[in-house]
Amino acid sequence: MKLFQRIFFAAVLAGLAAGLVMSALQQWKVAPLILAAEVYENAEPAPAHEHAAASTDATTAPVAAEAHEHDEDAWAPQDGIERTAYTVLADVLGCLGFALVLVAASVIFKIEITVANGVVWGLCGWIVFHLAPAFGLPPELPGMPAADLAARQTWWWGTAIATAAAFLLVAKWRNSAAIAIAAALILIPHIIGAPPQPEEASAVPAHLATSFAASALTVSAVFWLLVGPLIGFFNELLSRAEAPAARSVPA
Repeated sequence: MKLFQRIFFAAVLAGLAAGLVMSALQQWKVAPLILAAEVYENAEPAPAHEHAAASTDATTAPVAAEAHEHDEDAWAPQDGIERTAYTVLADVLGCLGFALVLVAASVIFKIEITVANGVVWGLCGWIVFHLAPAFGLPPELPGMPAADLAARQTWWWGTAIATAAAFLLVAKWRNSAAIAIAAALILIPHIIGAPPQPEEASAVPAHLATSFAASALTVSAVFWLLVGPLIGFFNELLSRAEAPAARSVPA
């Protein structure tokens, strides 16, 4: 088995294993909060609805009706087993992607992931993709007001890339200049600031939003702290399995 094949399979196995654990935790800790928030999202405040109806004229009424009808016709998985299955599938595929990103960084920058340093790799991944962006854009529940999607995505990716570059700088060149540049890279996105949230009031209670953000960050941390060591473990396991086969091949 070639090096890249071994690393790829190690990432797939680690991503599947850690992803299934994370999916179970998501269903236990995070999914109930999303379902609770959807109750507030789908509830229509009567006064606001009556006011809108009174001010709607013949020009805007067909547009509103068409938009409402379009939303109802949009496909969505049914609540229950179907929704859970699609959610688990999406979680596992996302975890596979993160595991492959981790091994890609390992190969490109020639820093091996082992069982011993896997926790550090996982912790860095969690900070890059979850904790650092959460300082400006915490995880949001359905029904919460949010800034423009393109602006949020731009800031999120900028923060993740800058934080990842900072960690890689320190990992490759452990000197004062690298540390200073890394500190600047970590701080710059937060000095610029995330897109401001709309000032409109949220229908979702504050305690529910806080619980969701904390639970989402905790569950993602469990995934990253598992996937790093698992990549190292499966890589070493496949490497040991490969060694006898290589010795058995005649010169």
